[in-house]
Amino acid sequence: MAGSDAKTPRERYRAQVRAEIKQHAWEQIATAGASALSLNAIAKRMGVSGPALYRYFAGRDELITELVRDAYRSLADAVHAAAVTGADPAALAHVLRDWALADPHRYFLVYGTPVPGYHAPDEITGISQEIMADLLTAWTAFEPDPPASPFAAHLTDHRDWAGDHPAPPGVLRRALAFWTRLHGVLSLELAGHFTGMGFDPDRLFRAELDDLVGREG
Repeated sequence: MAGSDAKTPRERYRAQVRAEIKQHAWEQIATAGASALSLNAIAKRMGVSGPALYRYFAGRDELITELVRDAYRSLADAVHAAAVTGADPAALAHVLRDWALADPHRYFLVYGTPVPGYHAPDEITGISQEIMADLLTAWTAFEPDPPASPFAAHLTDHRDWAGDHPAPPGVLRRALAFWTRLHGVLSLELAGHFTGMGFDPDRLFRAELDDLVGREG
């Protein structure tokens, strides 16, 4: 006998149509960017009327929220799967890079230029904080008592971005520097800014990573 949570045929059909809409949305983002996302254009590709799609997504913002949620959830799950094995910050950094290189458009949707007129709901912030929590936990284990610094002291009272994580200010400073520098390298690489410069972006990423964790690179 089917479980009580089994979907009805109508629910399965609705899930399939929503998945198809999202697939077309990703293709549109890859071609023209998230700011050009259009439900009417997707409807045309699917051979249905614009109003028909609004039975599945109330509007552009709801569709973007679904895509952003999926992207953050995917990264959060990948990072957490590594974190629960005791992975150190360097290992988590490679998880981030592998995830970004696998789908640059997905990466830029969540870490690139904000979509004009769109504001993500609080639930999305919650998922992003899961990623940061795993990173903070890894840094706490890796270097539980970093040297004090003026910015670390500043973070004592400016730690909303860290959620409820109990990491001390020195760890917050290390993790924040780690996060911002690696995203800087990744964003430049994925946008093609290293093309023609004559060095291997992977080696640059590894060198930055070695510097951040105090290794010779």
